[in-house]
Order: sequence, then structure tokens, then C-alpha cells
Amino acid sequence: MKPFYELTQKHKKNVVGLMSGTSADGVDVALVEITGSGLTTDIALMVFETIPYTPEIRTRIFDLFNVETARVDEICTMNFLLGKLFAESVLTVLEKVGITPEQVDLIGSHGQTIHHMPTATVPATLQIGEPAVIAHETGIPTIADFRVADVAADGEGAPLIAYPDYLLFHHSTQTIGLLNIGGIANLTVLPAGKGIEAVHASDTGPGNMILDACVEKMTDGEKQFDENGELAKQGSICAPLLTQWLTHPFFELTPPKTTGREMFGTTYADVCLQQIMTQDISKEDGLATLTALTVESISQYYTDFVVSKTPLDILYVSGGGARNPLIMQGLADTLTPIPIVDVAEKGVSGDAKEAIAFAILANEAVQGNFGNVPNATGASCGKILGKFVCP
Repeated sequence: MKPFYELTQKHKKNVVGLMSGTSADGVDVALVEITGSGLTTDIALMVFETIPYTPEIRTRIFDLFNVETARVDEICTMNFLLGKLFAESVLTVLEKVGITPEQVDLIGSHGQTIHHMPTATVPATLQIGEPAVIAHETGIPTIADFRVADVAADGEGAPLIAYPDYLLFHHSTQTIGLLNIGGIANLTVLPAGKGIEAVHASDTGPGNMILDACVEKMTDGEKQFDENGELAKQGSICAPLLTQWLTHPFFELTPPKTTGREMFGTTYADVCLQQIMTQDISKEDGLATLTALTVESISQYYTDFVVSKTPLDILYVSGGGARNPLIMQGLADTLTPIPIVDVAEKGVSGDAKEAIAFAILANEAVQGNFGNVPNATGASCGKILGKFVCP
């Protein structure tokens, strides 16, 4: 563990954060200069890039999401193959900007979630992308598999972004909301002038996951998402269908709560497509209604669980949803008068934000600091997150 001990002595580190999210479209690589730790944390993003998966790799990842057909040997193979792809992504990005692996102190890798069931009889979660392979191929100390320590302590294992959100955005006089709209949408609330113990966060429901899956099916694979909401703009919201979708049991659960492909994945998207056809509406109407589902479920979460305790002064939005004008306008309409602002206006790349978060969590782990927020995840205690692997 010598490399990690030496890192505890460094005030400034170059750390790579790696993220492959629920959309499984590629590896997000963020190289971050991190100064200090805990409340003194300061960051500077040096480079960010997404290295897309090939169609073959993406298909193999999606095959692992199917609990009825996923094979143990393929899970084993993909664990190592993704570790190699993560390492190659790091080396590719470093080479492009003229930085050697020797100049990088640490990698923090979220991995690729293939199944998440923190409320099962035996709570469990599984992320693949073997960190031993990442560390060996890059020669860089690696910390990975951040969720399991929180789940071991009876937590949901998510949203882990709540802790980095607090370090980067807490404010003495403003209550800040940080909404990430990836495959799943999650909201962190930072009460004005309060400590980490007051932070609360939760998944709100589907972000782009169902919408993207339906676009891909409707276009026979020609499109993977509705760029700028162009298709949905051509349709109208089907109110009865939206009302029906908003009765999903997840929306009634009390936070902290998490969700993912197990609940809102391909199977649910197929159900939505069937219901769209049953309503005898156009594909564009269906996509407009799915877009509204993302907006309305976020708004409903805010109304049901946030506004009475900690009304927001401002909401910063990140993730793919921040680039969808229909979603952003819908949030502005339903959450008025709260200002809805792209997080990039705070100097943090919305696309890079989650990869940056895992660079920060790796730095916190090295310094021996807890990385979870029990009030957000439901864990029984604070935990140092991640598994440490020497190169």
C-alpha cells in the first residue's frame, strides 16, 4: 500500500475520474487537479473526453442487464474486458494532451453497474470494470467499486454524488439544488449554511433512459437519443398516458431511494411503447409524453419531498438532459420561480461532473475521509468508499 501512503502526503494531486453510466454509451474520462481534501477541496478540470463504446461492446453490456439470459462466464469476461477498455481510455486521453501516466497520481473508477438491488432480502450491487486491470495497464494506483461499502452499511449505494456536490457547491446563504439528468435523474439539496449532515439527495425517477430506448426502437437504431428534443417538439403530450405513467410505485416511495435499469430499463420501455400504440397517438406524441414524464417526475419529487422543508433558491442542472431544450423549458415552467441554470455557468462541466465526482471520491478515500452521506443514501454510518488496488 506504499503508493497510497505516499499520496496522503501530497497536497495537490492529478486524479483521473472514470464513469460509465446507465446509458452505457462510453467511458467518461476526467483528469482533475485536486488541491486539498474535505472542505478545503479545490478542483481544476484539466481535460475531459468521452470515449464511446463500439456497437458490439455496447450490445454485450446491455446483454448483461438481462437477468434471465446473462451468463456468468460473460460477466466474468466483460469485467476484465471493460477494465482493459477503461485503462485504454485513460491512456488515450492522456496521450492526446501530452501527459504521461507517471504524472497522474490516482484513478477513481465508478465502473459499469450491471445490477443494483439495495432493498433485496440480501442487499447487493455489482459494478464491473476490473480495477486490478486498470491499475496494471496504466501503472496508476486505482480506487474503484465505491458503492458496495455504503450498501454493506444498509445504504442504497447511491446517489454518491451528494458528497462531491457538497464540497463543490455548498453556500452560506443560498439553498442549492443540483439535478443530474442522465439515464436516471437524481437531485441533491444543499441547505443554506448547513453542514454535510443536513444534505439530502435521491433519485427522482427516469431521466433519459426510457426516452433514449424508445427513440432507438422507433428509429430502428438510426438514432440513440432525441437530439435537442427535435422529435418530441413535433408532438403533443398525451395527458391520460402521462397520468398513467406517473402512478408508477417508485414515485410514491419515500427518500432515500434509488432506481435504475431494473425498474426503468428496456422491459419498461417496451411497455411504454405498447401503451403509446394503444393510445393511437403518433411516435412524436409518445416522445413528447416521455419527455414530460422526466420533467413531471422531477417536479413531483420536489413538491412531495423537498419544498416544505428546504425550498430551493437555485437549481443547477447537469447531464444529457441539460442539453435538451424541452426538458430545461419544462423544468423552468413547472418549478417557477426557481432559476434553472446549466451547471456549466458555475464553471463545472455538466458532462464531466460525475466523472469529476469519482476523482474527488478517490481523493477523499486516500485521505481517510468518508465519501457517503448517510442522510442521502440511508446508510447506518459514514464509510470510506472504494477498493484500493496498487499497480
